[in-house]
Amino acid sequence: MIRSMTAFARGEHDTGWGRLSCEIRSVNHRYLDVTLRLPELLRSSEPVLRERIRARCERGKVECGLRLDRTGGGGLTLELDQATLAQVLEALAQVRTELGDAADRSDPLDVLRWPGVIREPDSDPDTVGAVVAALVDEVLTAFVAHRELEGAQLRKLIEQRLAAVEAIAAEVSQQAAGLVEALRTRLRERAQSLATDLDPGRLEQEVAMLAQKADVAEELDRLRAHVTAMRQTLDAGGAVGRRLDFLAQELNREANTLASKASGADVATRAVDLKVLIEQIREQIQNLE
Repeated sequence: MIRSMTAFARGEHDTGWGRLSCEIRSVNHRYLDVTLRLPELLRSSEPVLRERIRARCERGKVECGLRLDRTGGGGLTLELDQATLAQVLEALAQVRTELGDAADRSDPLDVLRWPGVIREPDSDPDTVGAVVAALVDEVLTAFVAHRELEGAQLRKLIEQRLAAVEAIAAEVSQQAAGLVEALRTRLRERAQSLATDLDPGRLEQEVAMLAQKADVAEELDRLRAHVTAMRQTLDAGGAVGRRLDFLAQELNREANTLASKASGADVATRAVDLKVLIEQIREQIQNLE
């Protein structure tokens, strides 16, 4: 399946250290750019998480954030380190004595924020890493599923426009079939308006040269070939964004050539319609992984 580069997923687990939540989101990017936001307790899991994300994503700016809410889940109780707390309070008393009346009253919350006052829960790194990896894998699965769902919608839009490109190519091909006779008629009418007799041999030479310059059969063949290649790429699935973007550029090149060789207003108009469709295809491709 093809995947979009934009998606979002979220999940959470209750652990022995609190409620662990994970959010993964991504937007378009030329390459894969992974950003992690982790609390200090989970910092050791960063290399493993990066590898897990890289294994499931190939393009996009991916942001993965984990949050540990110590007030919820897991039956966590706040535990103070009494020895450290006593040292901090003693130090505060000395500071008040030195400052006298200038000393501000201490805020208990400031005391709790002092490193070591609140005792960190005992946590084995392997156990923490396993819990974090399990949650991230779960969220990654939902995240990739969201990407695939978006990708399926983008594929429908692209295929609709590819069908419209083929329809225009078939229409222009039919118009081109009568090109030679139309050029011959035009040259005769011009000669008649100038009251000039045309040598039949010279007329055919002029018609042949003009027809060669206005012949768009080769461009239409390449246009159809690129459409077929895009469909095959969509069927192959995976990270197809770069290849599809290249094929869209080739489609646009053929549409430009078709417009420059157009010998009539109808063909010129359809060439512009082609360019509009191709630009719409490119806009959708920019969202694909």
